[in-house]
Amino acid sequence: MNAERFSSELSLDDVFDVLANRYRRRLLFALIDHNAQDDSTRVSADVTIEDENANHLKIQMVHTHLPKLDERGLIEWNRDSNQVEKGARFEDIRPLLELIRDHDD
Repeated sequence: MNAERFSSELSLDDVFDVLANRYRRRLLFALIDHNAQDDSTRVSADVTIEDENANHLKIQMVHTHLPKLDERGLIEWNRDSNQVEKGARFEDIRPLLELIRDHDD
C-alpha cells in the first residue's frame, strides 16, 4: 500500500472501530513487538484458542479484519502470500496500542 492513497488522517471513530475487535487488536499488538529488521509476519489461522471456531475466524480475518486494517493503512496485507506488515499509519496508533496492551486488566 502507498501512503499517498490516504487523503485524511484516521478519525477517532475509525480508531475505535478498528480496536473494537479483539482479533484485530491481537494482530496489531503482535506487530508492536515484531522485529523491525524483518517487519513482516504470517497471519496464522489459529489466532483463537477455541478450535471449533478456527475456520470461522479464518474466514472473518480474510473477509473482514485484514481488509479493514489494510484499508485504513494500519497494515499492509499481501493476500497472495498472506503476509502482513506494519502499514503507513501504524505508528499513528502505536502509543494507544501500547497503552491498551500495558493496561489490559
